[in-house]
Formats: sequence, C-alpha cells, structure tokens
Amino acid sequence: MSHPSAAPPVAQPRKAALAAWIGSALEYYDFFIYGTAAALVFSEVFFPASSPATGTLLALATFGVGYVARPLGAVVLGHIGDRYGRKRVLVATILLMGVATFAIGCLPSYGAAGALAPILLVIARLLQGFSAGGEQAGASSMSLEHAPDDRRAFFTSFTLSGTQAGMIVATAVFLPFAALPRDELLAWGWRVPFWLSLVVVVAGLLIRRTLDETPVFAAGAEEAGTARKEGPPIAVLLRHHWAAVLRVVLAALVSSISTLFSVWALSFATGTVGLSRTTMLWVSITANIVALAAIPAFARLADRTGRKPVFIGGALASALLFAAYLWSISSAQYALVFATGILLTGVVYSASNGVWPSLYNEMFPTRVRLTGVAVGTQIGFAIGGFVPTIAESIAGEGPGGWVPVAVLGAVLCLLAAGAAATARETAHVPIAELDAVVAPDGQRASAGGRPQ
Repeated sequence: MSHPSAAPPVAQPRKAALAAWIGSALEYYDFFIYGTAAALVFSEVFFPASSPATGTLLALATFGVGYVARPLGAVVLGHIGDRYGRKRVLVATILLMGVATFAIGCLPSYGAAGALAPILLVIARLLQGFSAGGEQAGASSMSLEHAPDDRRAFFTSFTLSGTQAGMIVATAVFLPFAALPRDELLAWGWRVPFWLSLVVVVAGLLIRRTLDETPVFAAGAEEAGTARKEGPPIAVLLRHHWAAVLRVVLAALVSSISTLFSVWALSFATGTVGLSRTTMLWVSITANIVALAAIPAFARLADRTGRKPVFIGGALASALLFAAYLWSISSAQYALVFATGILLTGVVYSASNGVWPSLYNEMFPTRVRLTGVAVGTQIGFAIGGFVPTIAESIAGEGPGGWVPVAVLGAVLCLLAAGAAATARETAHVPIAELDAVVAPDGQRASAGGRPQ
C-alpha cells in the first residue's frame, strides 16, 4: 500500500487529537457514570430482593456485562472503519452510547417493574459496550494516522486524556447527588447524570462530523479491490496478525487497574470500610486531574525513548501501588488514601495508559489497524470488565479482605508487562514504513522494525 511520505500540516494533527479528546471525554462520561452508579446505588434500585452482598455482586456484574458486547462491537465497527473510513465509526459510537445512556436514566426500578427492570438495564448496558468496542480504537487510529512521525505517541495519547476527562466529569456530576439523602438518591438523584447524555450526543456529533479522513486511509482507497479479495478485515487479521492480537489482549489486562480502582475499590471503601462516598469520589477526581498532565508527558517520553519501557514500567509500578492503595483504604486514613490513589491512577498507571494507543496501533498495517486494535483491546477490556466481579467473589471478610484482590491486580499487571516485552519497538519507524514492518512475511522495512 502506498503512503504519502510528507508530514501532514500541523493544524490537522491538532484537530484530529482535539476531536479524539473531546469525543472520548463525552463517550466515557457515559460509560463511567454507569460504573459509579453500579457501585453506589444499583444494588438497591434494581436488585433489592437480594441480600446486600449479593445485590452488590449483581450490580457489579451488570457493569461487566457491558464488556461482553465490546468484542462484537470491535469486529463490526472495526470492519466499518477499515473498509469505509475512521470518521464513520466515530460518529456511530458517540450516537449509540448517548442514546443507550439516556435510556438507562429512564428505566423503571425493580419495585415498579419487577424482573423486567434489571433485564432492560442489561440490554442498555450491552448497547453501551457495543459502542465502546470501536471508540478508542477509532479515535486513536485517527490521531495516529494524522500525526507527525516524531510525535505519534503524544498525539494519540489525547484519546486517553479524553477518557480521563470523561471520568472526572462523570465522578464530579455524581458528587452533589451522592450527598443527597439516601431515599432521594435512590428515587431520582442517580438518574440525572444519565439524562445529561443528551448533551453528549449533540456535542459529540457536531464535533466528529467535521473530521477529515486520514491521509494513509485515503491513500489506500485505490487498493480497496485487492483488500476485498483477501476477505473482511477480521479474516485478514486472524490469518496474518493473530500474534499481534494476542499480544494486545494480554497487554490490555493492565486496564483492570482502572476498573478495580473506580468500581471495586470504591465499593470496598464505602461499603466495607465505611469511608465517605463524597471523599472517595474526590480521590478519583483528583487522581484523574493529575492524569490529564501525566498521560501526555509519558507519551512524549515514549516518542523519545520508545513505547515499551514506558508501558512496562507503568504496568509494574501499578502492581505495587494498587496493593498500597487498598491497604490505605483498609487503614481508613484519608491522607494515605489520597496519596496512594493519586500515585496509582494519576501517575504510574498513566504511563501504560498514555502509551498504549501508539504501541498497539503500530502493531498493525493500515488496512486492519482499527480492527486489530479494537478486537485486541476489547477482548482484554472484556476480561478487565469482569475483574471487579471476580474481586468481589474472592475478597476476604472485613477491612483485611483486600489482600486477594491486590494479588489479582498484580498478576494481571505482570501479564500485561510480559506481553508488551515481546512486542517490537516502533517508536522511530516512519508511518510510511509501518505497513512493511508488520507485513505477514515478517520482513522488516527498516532497522527500527527489528525485534527489541
């Protein structure tokens, strides 16, 4: 496939990165308000017939259900993005996510509709997951393919900065409602953040409809006929690039730290230890504000030193800091909770989180890039989505029950670091040569494509 060798105009990479940042922030606002609601109120709204412990487990399971639909969304949306363009995927994901989220805010409670209420909740959650299956892959591939060669990690990192911003807004929106009397929170307070998704839909559509298609995708349009003869993108991907997909699946397990932090640890802190809901939400907000600066900083470092050392260092440090964070919660010392929470999510996890968009995208050629990143990450994220449920089932009794969960988080981080260690370093391979570097025959187009 031929690619333009000249660097794109500076304005276009910035526009693509900004569009990815804003769109991802809006998209993940929707996705993460669900996680907060699942941890704080859904056990009583949708599963009141169960015991408190069982209700919490079921509520966290519905959070994980959304991840089941992610791989399917990755295949379908990846096919559209690799065949018809990245822009179409980004418009579709923001629309579907917003509609599904607004619908959750309108659902009847178990007391009003019985078993139908949790069934409708699961359906809406599946639609959310289907949309998320193509969101980050579409946004990061769009940014990567517009970016100058020496700043690909930096520009693609804005996709993840956007998700952090979405988490900040989602958590902040819940603050005034979490402070409501319990009966008002359960009756109507939790619904308002979901209804605000109407703003998400309108703003997201206006932003993403103005995007231009990427130069490398447009340059490959002339070879579309050849690509179709090889089969759909998913078939080409699994036939020639299955090892890269497996590598991404395992590396993506580091995302479990995020779901454990935002869902299980929140439930453990407020339910088991008895810490303030409002204070724990502020821990999340503060950590994610720090991450807004840390993510692009680590990405810029990866443009200079390489993707692998930054990603691996972040994963290994996350294993250690996650255990420290859970210990600080069990000690009920708010100063320690804030310090370890900020170091974990705001700093060390940001190293892996900010670098993966460039690391993963550069493992695949243009014609299957979106599908490869989407399928690989979403299978890994699907596993991560059920980790809070697994954590709840293995946690011990009382404040000391966090130890098995800390071990679980450490094992997942070690798997992610090991998978990244087997990847080739692509930080200094020009985008015009990436397709040849990751060619099925394994030939290298440049010294930068040699295994490291």
